[in-house]
Amino acid sequence: MTNTQGQAFWPSHLPRTFRLARNTLADNLVIAAQRFGDQPGMAYFGRDFTYSEWRVLAWRFAGWLQHVAGVERGERIAVVLQNCPQWLIAYFGILRADAVVVPVSPMYGVEELHSVLADCGACVVVCAADLAETAVAAARGTAVRQIVATDYSDYLPEVVEFDLPPWITAAAPRTDGCARWLDTVALALEPRAARATADDIALLPYTSGSTGGAKGCIHTHSTFMHTAQGGGYWYGMGSGTVCLGLSPLYHVSGMSHSVNVPVMAGATIVVQPRWDRKMAARLIARYRISHASIAPTAIIDLLASDEHRQHDLSSLRCVVSGGAPMPEQVFNDMQRTLGLAFIEGYGLTETAATAIINPLCRPKRQCLGLAFFNTDVRIVDPETLQPKAIGDSGEILISGPQVFKGYWQRPLDTAQAFVEVNGTHYLRSGDIGFRDEEGYFFMSDRLKRMINASGFKVWPSEIENKLYDHPAIAEACVVRLSDPYRGETVKAVVVLKAGARGSIHEDEVIAWSRDNMAAYKYPRVVEFVDALPKALNGKVLWRELQQREDKRAESPTI
Repeated sequence: MTNTQGQAFWPSHLPRTFRLARNTLADNLVIAAQRFGDQPGMAYFGRDFTYSEWRVLAWRFAGWLQHVAGVERGERIAVVLQNCPQWLIAYFGILRADAVVVPVSPMYGVEELHSVLADCGACVVVCAADLAETAVAAARGTAVRQIVATDYSDYLPEVVEFDLPPWITAAAPRTDGCARWLDTVALALEPRAARATADDIALLPYTSGSTGGAKGCIHTHSTFMHTAQGGGYWYGMGSGTVCLGLSPLYHVSGMSHSVNVPVMAGATIVVQPRWDRKMAARLIARYRISHASIAPTAIIDLLASDEHRQHDLSSLRCVVSGGAPMPEQVFNDMQRTLGLAFIEGYGLTETAATAIINPLCRPKRQCLGLAFFNTDVRIVDPETLQPKAIGDSGEILISGPQVFKGYWQRPLDTAQAFVEVNGTHYLRSGDIGFRDEEGYFFMSDRLKRMINASGFKVWPSEIENKLYDHPAIAEACVVRLSDPYRGETVKAVVVLKAGARGSIHEDEVIAWSRDNMAAYKYPRVVEFVDALPKALNGKVLWRELQQREDKRAESPTI
């Protein structure tokens, strides 16, 4: 595919397209072990894993999956962990077993996890030991036949040089019916000969999509190989690169920036389970980290502290993110304080993370960037699909090797996700943007009703459905609020049942929501009203409420 969009500002040392490798993602670890076997592939608070050691552990887990858990080619395995060595070992072990990785947020509760397990038909769950009871409860009535639990302390060094929280250092009680991670790899079982090809399904990450219902995105080895190869070229990664493995690995952006790209380059991944500004600064200084994928909210937190002054962060060469826009003031503060430009990109779960990216040599503020390697991006009228002129807003359409193959067992949703324009098959992003005269793309609005809270996608209909479980709530409508830290946050406009009025406070609804929803989803603001605006057919006019909140943000006195 030839695409000349932004050609004048494309990095001069890079070709516009490249030939896609036809190996599997698991092969990338084999190749890295062959080329850089005695070099550290990942580091975990002072314990280094060479590429050879990593490959051996992954293959042992693959052997356990096949010979003990009975996993066959194409079966799905859910991984429910924060960032840790076990996540990285399990990832390649699952792929080496010719199976499919289903990355799941460890913030999910029983109902959310059950929904994913039931939908994808997962046969094995790998989870943190402190989530084992949740996994056992969620697995009831599904195809799950084995649960493997691990402690985050399993691979800590004997002497830890970092001040770590108890949830990392402590060992959780054993849960009946769960195998222990260390026991599975200790068996040292060798997997059968690999059978998967580049066209086999490799990953099934879940996204809510425009309708709000969780849907699995079918990705082959090839779709993620495209962003793995291209990312290495774009960021200039090599065997001397040290990356901060901070972005959640259960997100496609984390899988790309913190797993596939560095492994293909033979780089070192320094694992950080969760954001902690002091820990991040220490890790960057300790390991001389040069590449980091850090969300704008984390950058705001870092710059608001003295950690960037107390630790030597001069090794940083590239800081990227694609989850949320970077406020212009923070972009400027980062350049002034760290001497670095923030590199924003754009992608979806459906595009294996990257579809549009800013060039390192000439990034623009609050800009998505240029169309990625081998990728065709168009701005069209969402109704007529006619192309929009430069500077005019329309829906973002994407075509390229990284585009997913469809939604798992949802042919109707898959058909609705694509359109054909002039003979080319495009993914409908559902996002509204425009292209400037230099070929850079910008986001201007959302066609879909989605809230982007610290880079996490939150779907109002899902939150509303959960709020109806509250015994005092009669009706609810969720809207987004601007938030200086999270970018956007969730507000619930609530009508109480007649008997509950006057007997319950907004804070009680927030507390209930916190207990019943993932941390990034629950409403931070609740407003009680007598009635919601509705159309004649009874449908809640959410846009009217959203417009009211937008006006309040513009004029705080309203």
